[in-house]
Amino acid sequence: MAEYDYDVLVIGAGPGGYVAAIRAAQLGLKTACAEGRETLGGTCLNVGCIPSKAMLHASEYFDAAANGAMAKMGIKVTPELDLDTMHAQRRDAVKGLTGGIEFLFKKNKIDWIKGYASFQDAHTVQVGDKQVTAKNIVIATGSTVTPLPGIVIDNDKGVVVDSTGALELKAVPKKMVVIGGGVIGLELGSVWRRLGAEVTVVEFLDQLLPGMDGEVRKEAGKIFKKQGMALKLSTKVTGVAVAGNTASVTVEPAAGGNAETLEADVVLVSIGRRANTEGLGLDKIGLELNGRGQIETDHDFATKVDGVWAIGDVIPGPMLAHKAEDEGIAVAENIAGLTGIVNHDVIPGVVYTAPEFAGVGLTEEQAKERGAVKVGKFPMLANSRAKTNHEPDGFVKIIADAETDRVLGVWCIASVAGTMIAQAAQAMEFGATSEDIAYTCHAHPTHSEAIKEAAMAVTGKPIHV
Repeated sequence: MAEYDYDVLVIGAGPGGYVAAIRAAQLGLKTACAEGRETLGGTCLNVGCIPSKAMLHASEYFDAAANGAMAKMGIKVTPELDLDTMHAQRRDAVKGLTGGIEFLFKKNKIDWIKGYASFQDAHTVQVGDKQVTAKNIVIATGSTVTPLPGIVIDNDKGVVVDSTGALELKAVPKKMVVIGGGVIGLELGSVWRRLGAEVTVVEFLDQLLPGMDGEVRKEAGKIFKKQGMALKLSTKVTGVAVAGNTASVTVEPAAGGNAETLEADVVLVSIGRRANTEGLGLDKIGLELNGRGQIETDHDFATKVDGVWAIGDVIPGPMLAHKAEDEGIAVAENIAGLTGIVNHDVIPGVVYTAPEFAGVGLTEEQAKERGAVKVGKFPMLANSRAKTNHEPDGFVKIIADAETDRVLGVWCIASVAGTMIAQAAQAMEFGATSEDIAYTCHAHPTHSEAIKEAAMAVTGKPIHV
């Protein structure tokens, strides 16, 4: 009789967990995954990345027809919003993708143990009324919405909601207040603004998009204002009162000052996410959390408890699906005795608004703290593809080491910035210089030529500016 039920048990079937399970099974390890949701894929596939992109994409079509963008290109249409159908196509995309993960589990002979797992000891978890043992256990439980103290979220009522509730609104609100000017708030705020809502974004800091390059953050403020969003920066929320189907949001300057009240049909609370560790029973295996409520691991994603590993949003680093996926592959390979590595210095981040905002590596501010740098910029207005597509907003910015010319960071604002940033990440992964990018032939006309042009600006040989 085998000492353990499984070689690997993964707790959580989000982007990190399901990928870790698949890779472990591919490597010949007997694998199971404990997941309590009715469908696989975690937050990302069910109520996060995927459904939000479905709504962003659909709302872009509506907005292009409604704001005259299509008419300027000779396409005269008068759009009519069918919100039920828009929601239906979102749900259909989610159903297809989550079902695809279930198919991959069956294909790779991975057991899906339905329920939420809690440690009994380092090699045993309780899932419902069942105990399961494994030689290696991978914690991949992801993250959950960070609450705002004193504010009650009720997605069913649909007045004060989190990101999950904001995807399920049954009607377009007349007025929406978004608390938090980060990725989630701006993406979902953009959806409902395009569909007709008056959107006000309240952000505690003095610029939107914390963590991004300073110039990108300033430009973001200009772009969203131009699109019709009201921005209240350097502002804190002190309370939300709900009366019937409306809410009153009390705000005041972050540094202190006179309060004011914002009225809204919907308030979206989107101030970030926190590691999802509640109910895991980590105390039973002697695993403490760090000051930010995360699980610390070594370079191989092993915790201090032998046989217990952790990946994704529950460990330090950006809470991004693609980071978790790469860590899922790496941890499975490490468990199998191979060498799984993730370069955490080269993880791109993207905001899927219109235009998109993307970056990888260091901001200019961070790079200058380390030493002298060279910076090159190229405006999308001068890019031939962006020009012909009537997409003038944005730029590409490349930051390179002044002595070695090695690329330290790349930042993009463009309609397809999320796709463009992959080239920059790949170049940085292999230690490219700005000259390497500048002398790489790019197809014409493409948005990606802007990356080449920005690199040429770094080298002092700009052509189109």
